[in-house]
Amino acid sequence: MALKGWTNLRQAARHAVGWLVVLPWRYARAVFRGLVVAVRWWRAWVKVGDYRDAAVASEKLADKFTEIRELTLFRWKVTGAVLVAVACGLLITYLVYGDQVWWYGGLVVSVALAVLGRRKDGSPGRKPVLAGPRSLTWTMDPQVLVDAFRDAKLIGKDETLRLVERASRQGDGWAVTVDLPATRKAADVVKNRDALASALAVDEVQLITERVRGNGGHAGRVALWVADADPYASAPQRTPLLGVSRWDAWRPVPFGRDARNRRIDLPLVWTSLLVGAIPRQGKTFAARLAAAGLILDPHTRLYVADFKAGKDWDAAGLVAHRFMSGDEPAHVLALIDWLVELVGEVQGRYRRMRDLDDTVCPESKITPAMARDVSLDMPITPIVIDEVQVPLEERTPVAVQGKRLPAGEYVGELLTWLAKKGPAAGIVLVLATQRPDSKTIPSGLRAVLGSRFALRVMDWRDSNIVLGEQMNTRGYDSSRLLPSHKGVGILRPDGETDAGADVLAMTVRTYYMPNEDWRVICRQGRALREQEGTLTGHAAGQDTPPVIERADLAMAAIGAPRLLHDDETEDEGAELPEPLGSVIGYLDDHDDGRTFVTSADLIDALGADATWFGRQMSELGCRSTRERVDTDDGVRQARGYHVADLRAAADRVAEDDGGGVDGL
Repeated sequence: MALKGWTNLRQAARHAVGWLVVLPWRYARAVFRGLVVAVRWWRAWVKVGDYRDAAVASEKLADKFTEIRELTLFRWKVTGAVLVAVACGLLITYLVYGDQVWWYGGLVVSVALAVLGRRKDGSPGRKPVLAGPRSLTWTMDPQVLVDAFRDAKLIGKDETLRLVERASRQGDGWAVTVDLPATRKAADVVKNRDALASALAVDEVQLITERVRGNGGHAGRVALWVADADPYASAPQRTPLLGVSRWDAWRPVPFGRDARNRRIDLPLVWTSLLVGAIPRQGKTFAARLAAAGLILDPHTRLYVADFKAGKDWDAAGLVAHRFMSGDEPAHVLALIDWLVELVGEVQGRYRRMRDLDDTVCPESKITPAMARDVSLDMPITPIVIDEVQVPLEERTPVAVQGKRLPAGEYVGELLTWLAKKGPAAGIVLVLATQRPDSKTIPSGLRAVLGSRFALRVMDWRDSNIVLGEQMNTRGYDSSRLLPSHKGVGILRPDGETDAGADVLAMTVRTYYMPNEDWRVICRQGRALREQEGTLTGHAAGQDTPPVIERADLAMAAIGAPRLLHDDETEDEGAELPEPLGSVIGYLDDHDDGRTFVTSADLIDALGADATWFGRQMSELGCRSTRERVDTDDGVRQARGYHVADLRAAADRVAEDDGGGVDGL
């Protein structure tokens, strides 16, 4: 193997020095093994073992007993004669050359025995009586690693591996990097990790297989790391956030450690997090770890909804702008109000970003300076929902823009919208559930959640729902995690971690943060907010209802809900459903005598989504058409609406007894 740079040179030097240090001991062991092998061979020869076994196999032992006996006695005599001849030869040589005969004779015999015993049982070239351990032999003999890949059917019998980096110690294990034969893919090695672990005689939890990506990797390069013991058997470590006075929400939050004991930090800003697991696997602990770093930043505005209705999140009430704990329908409706408020907040932030110059807001994304500028009022706003399946499964009907919807369906739509458009405006979703099935978590919501963390679940389907489709076929299945490994899960991050920016997923053991540590962090977060003057809402004793503005709702494409009783009808009088109501308001405010208004003007003025706007207007009976309009660049064709048609539709809706969409 060619040396690559100073790193490999230093590694080769260390191996050479180590080899010289252990050489005497290895030589002595080889001599001893050679002596054992020689004695075993002589014993089998003198007892006529091969002849005797052949006679037993042919069931003629009784007939051949006399011959075997005579041959045994003859070989004993040969042995005695050889010993006498050797002894006489040594004695004569001693009389001629003196004491140096013993030294030279001993050296020759020891070298011969060392050569004879140079290979251990279990290594290539020897058929052991009992199979020897294979877990470490590959570090000394790469051929063992090649045989393991062949046994796991990852390469063919006539194929071999190319050693990129020789085996070396990394942490509490051994690491090696190899190139697979042409057309063989590293993804197959990751997928069949269990088979390779079996071939190497280690538990699969001790074996880490990763494809090497980037400039130093390719589709056939694999990095292996084998732990000396179960890396998750020891006690978990306490969160390092206990040792800091404050944290920056823009820095990734300390989340846990991987099998190599590397610290794994989880980025949260500009993304979202889904945590899924069966009960009592550490789901709430994982969600609290993500929230802890955000709590220690006094410039964040925290929303916490605990639908477990326990005390796990009670300490968050010291810092949360909005906080509730319960699992009744009233709590779900309160959550809807929160989410609608946040939808309006996101749209308001985007409108304010358009008015900022490029030095303050270079893109339509929030920046650290913008988040900390009190005058802009755009702090990082995490919303943490534990047991999110409770609101998503709520069937209480609510009225939304003239339609009856189950509350759970509406919550799903709101969360999906926030997950799509909220991250760039500073909204961070942290959702935790103990029921990660396809009926509970809508597919549209799952598709837009950036980071995923799956602790142990019941089967591969639930694992795929949390981590993403086909992740089990790529070697990541959280249903195979051990029940004893509490807090251990598969993390699929949306961003760079210490394991590498190109790592698809990794097994991580989360830090340990019991309730007493959680309370310490929340009290520290409250003290920081009091110092900075950013303590608001629930934490400041100001439980004001959410601010829900009509214009913001129209822009967000989502209306304000209200609870419907079984005997109640949807009578909204002359109030127009959205977005028609906002369109008529816009026309009233801009009554310049025009007879045609373009869709682009309306969408831009209302800040609505183009697809949603067109669909809703069509449902309200307003069909768009193409007309020629005057612009600064001349006359061009544009799609829009005749003002007379819009006002006629408004009159028709206002006179409709249904009072909304259902009456059209």
